[in-house]
Amino acid sequence: MIEYFTENLWLAWLIASVAFMLLELTNGDFYIICFSFGALASLVAAAVGLPLWVQVLLWAVCSVLCLLFVRPPLQRKLHGSVKERKSNADALIGKRGTVIETISAGGFGYVKIDGDEWRSLSADGSAIPAGTPVEVTSRDSIVLTVAAINN
Repeated sequence: MIEYFTENLWLAWLIASVAFMLLELTNGDFYIICFSFGALASLVAAAVGLPLWVQVLLWAVCSVLCLLFVRPPLQRKLHGSVKERKSNADALIGKRGTVIETISAGGFGYVKIDGDEWRSLSADGSAIPAGTPVEVTSRDSIVLTVAAINN
């Protein structure tokens, strides 16, 4: 069994490479894929018969080089020049929606944005009737502050 394993280390590197690729699918930040590239380099080293210590060293060096030189350009390509991406409710700021329940002066109402209903209040404190298009200007917890859009 051990003899088979030592003679076919390329297979272990192939399995490791595929496993790293599958793990990369769970997060998509091009971190784990670098280990997969290192395993592919070690697969080639194992196929030509280099010793195990050379394969492990090659895996480590290729993985680090990938992390330093391949991952940053891929990150920039994927995320662009944006340093901080808005997520969750913060991504609603700037979005447009429609008032579905009148927002009373100084009170609350409801706005529909992308199919979701949000409790909202007027940015200037005035009433906004149902059916009016609005834009989200800010949020406080789960309450949005909106301003009417003049078409």
